[in-house]
Amino acid sequence: MHHFNYRDDELHCEEVPLARIADEVGTPVYVYSQATLVRHYHAFDQAFEGLDHLVCYSVKACSNISLIRLFSDLGGGSDIVSGGELFRALRAGVPASRIVYSGVGKTPDEIRQALDADILMFNVESPQELTTLNRIASDLGRTARIALRVNPDVDAKTHPYISTGLKKNKFGIAHENALAEYRRAMSLPGLEVVGIDCHIGSQLTEVGPFVDAVGRLKDLLDALRTEGMAIRYLDLGGGLGITYEAEEPPQPAEYAGAVREALAGLDVTLILEPGRVIVGNAAVFLTRVLYTKQTELKRFVIVDGAMNDLLRPTLYGSFHGIEPVRRKEGPRARVDVVGPICETGDFLARDRDLPGVEAGDLLAVMSAGAYGFSMSSNYNSRRKAAEVLVNGRGFHVIRRREIYEDLLRGEEIPAHIERGG
Repeated sequence: MHHFNYRDDELHCEEVPLARIADEVGTPVYVYSQATLVRHYHAFDQAFEGLDHLVCYSVKACSNISLIRLFSDLGGGSDIVSGGELFRALRAGVPASRIVYSGVGKTPDEIRQALDADILMFNVESPQELTTLNRIASDLGRTARIALRVNPDVDAKTHPYISTGLKKNKFGIAHENALAEYRRAMSLPGLEVVGIDCHIGSQLTEVGPFVDAVGRLKDLLDALRTEGMAIRYLDLGGGLGITYEAEEPPQPAEYAGAVREALAGLDVTLILEPGRVIVGNAAVFLTRVLYTKQTELKRFVIVDGAMNDLLRPTLYGSFHGIEPVRRKEGPRARVDVVGPICETGDFLARDRDLPGVEAGDLLAVMSAGAYGFSMSSNYNSRRKAAEVLVNGRGFHVIRRREIYEDLLRGEEIPAHIERGG
């Protein structure tokens, strides 16, 4: 459930008309509903009530520090995959004891930053990373708490770009090699083995792959404890899907029920890394129609939002519902909703039935909270959109729209070119 609804034929976010935000802040703009964010966080967290667990929000889904702070204030932590995300989480006020660090390519500097912060745990993704982490921790006189990210070779039945649990994926250590790597980790002085990690993919719409993965992890957990390893944490990652079009993903309660049953009798603290399921349907991408164009074969609706703002349709062929901010009656037309970027792949929707929209109309691209702004870029030297958080009857700009000077930050013309030589 989300808090975007029509009132008197005007689309609102909570109590605020979206047209008001467009008038005061401009377009394109991401609009987040705080009530929806809180509701979704509680729905997920409370589904695991009675189990020792920690919800570490997946920062990569939407990395604005206001959202990170909101979830931290609700008792959550952060799942990070870069030094920049570590910086964001700490700046947002997340206690380091609630931060877990995943990702296949942690640099030595990023590892040092995380060790200096004394984060809860590193999810180690390769034997070489294990060696590097031990060396850096030992050089700093620290001990790195670790889990190995185990690749269970489970088909998540999702888009191949966001499937992460198969042998052919770059993530994790193969299940059959995990025990040997855990034994090696135990022998390294700069490491403390505390957990097992597994993440099989994103936008999962079935419980079965989760259950299959947990079954493989239980066997490994038993083997590790038999060898005297004190495994305290079981990190099940994230990946629970949302409804974009006609998907019927399991609700958090169904997912939690399956996990409870699969983990019955195990004495571990669960770490859960939801992202999309919390923020996905908590935001819309608001864009204004610039022109309409009819060719011999197509009708185009050209808007001021583009693939640099919302990449998912171009990158994944993803569906996002599109609704006029002011409800329209009358005949509908099949159109492509496209942006200003000089790429044929710059589209927000193809062959979509929409009411007769005209230049100046506002459109809301639904379910835009996850991997929307966080994947945006400055392609074509376009300024990044603003972000707005609605709270009841009011709203706050939580990221201002970039200005042209922002596009040049960090660039400089060398003296020999400045001189013309």
